[in-house]
Amino acid sequence: MENFTPNSTAPGTLFDDGLPQPNADGGFKGAVAARAAGISYRQLDYWARTGLVEPTVRSAKGSGSQRLYGFRDILVLKLVKRLLDTGISLQQIRTAVAQLHEAGVHDLAQTTLMSDGASVYLCTSNDEVIDLVSRGQGVFGIAVGKVLREVETSLVDMDEHRSAEPADSAEVDELAVRREARKIG
Repeated sequence: MENFTPNSTAPGTLFDDGLPQPNADGGFKGAVAARAAGISYRQLDYWARTGLVEPTVRSAKGSGSQRLYGFRDILVLKLVKRLLDTGISLQQIRTAVAQLHEAGVHDLAQTTLMSDGASVYLCTSNDEVIDLVSRGQGVFGIAVGKVLREVETSLVDMDEHRSAEPADSAEVDELAVRREARKIG
């Protein structure tokens, strides 16, 4: 079990654990990533601009370019959302994300993020979870494997829904709509 303490962010992909790597042409547009993670497009944009969760497939390069998020990115977005919903500070979440980058996780189904409300701990076995709770430190836990399955289900559901729509109903994200409204008005 690792306590997430401030440390430097290591470059590279999060969860280097055998999941398929996105290719240069793959990935998910920001609006899809935001919807799958259960966050607003504005949050997604802010988190990317501040370096909390940056897209690994393609980052934005100037006005009009689109970020493309990989599956792992969406998983991290959803985990960040869950941690925020439980009251963890954004600073502590940034530290946890940096530690996840450094640690890498090989068996996501057996990984649990635990917190006492101030610190976040990475537990990779049931014994670590029990030990943390028995010491009175664990207040809540997030089973990463369960979140992973939720992200998969969200993406599959969105893909099936999109396949059922007519081809000319192009998806427009919230930020693009607001930019266009400013140009007109």
